[in-house]
Amino acid sequence: MIKLKNYLILLLLPLMAACFSDESTDATKPLSTIVIESGIDSIYNIGKNESILIQPVISQENKEKELHYVWEVDLKEVSYDKEYTFEGKALGKYNCRLIVENEDGKTFFPFTVFVNSPYEEGITILSKDANGNSMLSFMQKPYGEEKGKFFDYDCFAVNNPDDKFAAGAVDMVQCRDAVGSGGWVIIACQGGGADGDAPTIYYLNEKTFEIENSIRVTEYDDFKPVKMGLTPVVYQQTSYPILCENGKVYDFSTGEADIIQPRKLQSTYSPSCVVTRTSTSYEILLWDKINQGLSLIYNGYGPYYCSEKKYHLMLGEEGFDKNNFFAGSDFVTMTNIRMNAAQLAKTGNRSELLVITSYRSGKYAESRVIYSDFWGYNAMEEEESKRYPMAVESYHDGDWDKTNPPLTAETPCIANKTYTTLHFAKGNKVYAWDYASVPTDMSGLLSPKEFCSVGSDDAIITGFELSDDHEKLYVSYYEPKQQGLNGSLAVFHSDEKGPALEEYKNISYQAVKMFYKKK
Repeated sequence: MIKLKNYLILLLLPLMAACFSDESTDATKPLSTIVIESGIDSIYNIGKNESILIQPVISQENKEKELHYVWEVDLKEVSYDKEYTFEGKALGKYNCRLIVENEDGKTFFPFTVFVNSPYEEGITILSKDANGNSMLSFMQKPYGEEKGKFFDYDCFAVNNPDDKFAAGAVDMVQCRDAVGSGGWVIIACQGGGADGDAPTIYYLNEKTFEIENSIRVTEYDDFKPVKMGLTPVVYQQTSYPILCENGKVYDFSTGEADIIQPRKLQSTYSPSCVVTRTSTSYEILLWDKINQGLSLIYNGYGPYYCSEKKYHLMLGEEGFDKNNFFAGSDFVTMTNIRMNAAQLAKTGNRSELLVITSYRSGKYAESRVIYSDFWGYNAMEEEESKRYPMAVESYHDGDWDKTNPPLTAETPCIANKTYTTLHFAKGNKVYAWDYASVPTDMSGLLSPKEFCSVGSDDAIITGFELSDDHEKLYVSYYEPKQQGLNGSLAVFHSDEKGPALEEYKNISYQAVKMFYKKK
């Protein structure tokens, strides 16, 4: 037994000597500590379809050892490389983490990526080229001292790579479902073009511009949409008018995503449609060419006609011609008068509408500002006068040239309450007319003031938009002799002559609709 014990001691002596030698063991050696020094932030904000490259700078204290990397997104391992590219494929908040380890240990760096909608707020332009090819462009609202930038020239293609945009885009409206199930930018296209596609209505998600639904209309040969009578909030059980090239109206059931024959608006209408509102209702107005009257749908009911004497005047009633306020007149144009929040409050949240007509019995024209509830009824006599049309300006015999009028239903125009100004275009020139004045020299619409011009002499203005404070006037135009992206946008002060404040060249095709999209 003693001999065996001595033998074991002899065997252990070399090991014991190593323990007390100058060379340290693993238990006593300093650890190689990992430090993430820079190159990675705690929070990132990017737009959908954008990407960020994260390049962390890593150091080790005491001794360099082999490093291993793990990148996690919502607790799922997504990469083992030193650098990582996060791609914003879908909107949302993403909890991420970088794990770096060596044989001595590991360290973590948590961070968050917010993928935001790049289309929350800004100028939105729907356009088409000479062959009818459609395009959707967007300029995000600039912040601080930034300047606007059209970073997506073709939002539809970017967000719907597997779908081809139907040709012949004509109109778009931003609206939300009354039950709160979502919001859309709804776009109408006539179809045709080189591929001969069918007329199509698209529901695009308002935050991503991805297709949520689409309607291909093949059952009606004469369905050539021009304007959609959609309200900012749409109700699933209500049908909305779509005005077509031939003046016919089809009903658009947004809830069922269906186009059907009209049930109410069965006349022939001018190519103009205006949506007005009050605090509790919506109104859709069209000009009835056959009955020379302003026809409206009120909260889904109607059509009713403008009348000073008859509450909810309807076609076919006794004395219709006598009570029809616009009887005997021909339509020139109409447009909403843009109002800011303070101005709306003063009118009791009633929209105002500018209507211009000419009379067949003479050559004069009349323009009127009309409250959105002009067809209403109020038993209080002192309130009735506020609900009737207010004549603003009249032209007498011999002043109005019907063969060459200064503006028509197709003329691009926009009106604002701040400066009581109607801006309208002809060719590459913008004209300004104070619709609330009564000029003694009989100028006004017949000899309007030239406000500004855009592009070359061949340029054609196609649309306007206003900033919320009415200080900026956005003017879309295109150069018909140019190929490719021949559409541009110029920004002017809306009440001061002068050069463009901003200009964005070649950012679309020929614009057919422009509006300021809001959150």
